Amino acid sequence: MADEKKEPWLNWLALTTVILAVCATLSTFKGGSYSTRSVLSQTKAANQWAYYQSKSIKGYLYEIQKEELELGQQADGGRRTVAVRDQVEKRLAGYREKLARYEKEKAEIQAEAKRFEAVRDDATVHSQTFGMAVIYLQVAILLSSVAALLKKKPLWLLGLVSGSIGIWYFANGFLLFGR
Repeated sequence: MADEKKEPWLNWLALTTVILAVCATLSTFKGGSYSTRSVLSQTKAANQWAYYQSKSIKGYLYEIQKEELELGQQADGGRRTVAVRDQVEKRLAGYREKLARYEKEKAEIQAEAKRFEAVRDDATVHSQTFGMAVIYLQVAILLSSVAALLKKKPLWLLGLVSGSIGIWYFANGFLLFGR
């Protein structure tokens, strides 16, 4: 039995298949990492919006109390003593102060929630891009494997086309140069 001579392109096929497999593995890892970051950021944003809502409710309660005191003052028609009026004014001033504080806190909470949403959106784009890389790289690995089994160079070349697209998505997953 004579040894079959190994065709040189089969060495290149093996090398490119290994490179594609490494890129696919890294794409899966990075895509999962960005996916986790997206979920965590969404949770943090939701928590911030819940906190914002609680501040809104507290502010609304103080607003109602302030309005009731103001209506009581108007309905009183000046029959209250100076001490009672001073007490009401002091309480109204406290309510106004708390309302202003809640509005300031709500603005800060809203900004933080939007920051988390921006991180979520960015991570989602990265994750999706790495996901596309994995798809093309797996197709390329499959075609290269079949090409090696059947010793069909055109299949390997087709796999290289798919692999090139996958590597483009892989690089794009890091840099996002092609949004």
